[in-house]
Amino acid sequence: MTDGSRKGKGFTRRQFLVGVGAGAAAAGLPLHAALGQDEKKPAGPPVLGPGPVKIELTVNGKKRKLEVEPRVTLLDALRNDLDVTGPKRVCDRGACGACTVLLDGKPVNACMQLAVDVAGRSVVTVEGLTPANGLSDLQRNFVTSDALQCGFCTPGMVTSATALLAANEKPTLAEVKEGLAGNLCRCGTYPNVFKAVLDTAEGR
Repeated sequence: MTDGSRKGKGFTRRQFLVGVGAGAAAAGLPLHAALGQDEKKPAGPPVLGPGPVKIELTVNGKKRKLEVEPRVTLLDALRNDLDVTGPKRVCDRGACGACTVLLDGKPVNACMQLAVDVAGRSVVTVEGLTPANGLSDLQRNFVTSDALQCGFCTPGMVTSATALLAANEKPTLAEVKEGLAGNLCRCGTYPNVFKAVLDTAEGR
């Protein structure tokens, strides 16, 4: 049978697909559903919530288990569930640094981290930086340099400065300023804070 004799009889495959697509669009169905095909969903992380989920954190060297809703921040989990109150809630938007903690050794704003996202990782707060027999050399220099007034920014300042000195044992003043740029002090004790950090570096 020639192509000419087939004209006007039935549908071509192209015409069939065009017709199905138009019908699916009119019915509000995706094309794969109209054709009876299963949609392949991309693989991804498991969906958590909306209820509480069990997680485990290492906080200041100790394994801590808790249940939190996926929306709970690390800051809230520390303060409200684990009674670790060193990190302070001030701006609650990652701008002031008062809630700074060390996450696997790196300074982060705890108010900007979801607790479920840091499950299984190591969190160190200002409490974990304080030796059992007294203050650290950095903390002592904060006191002797009068680097704190109201004290709300101090835990974050000490935590960020600890991370700075761990990465750079002998920072310059400019490097100290850069390292603490994410920590705000409404009392304006910046010169004394910088002096405390530099004195600590000098004494090591």
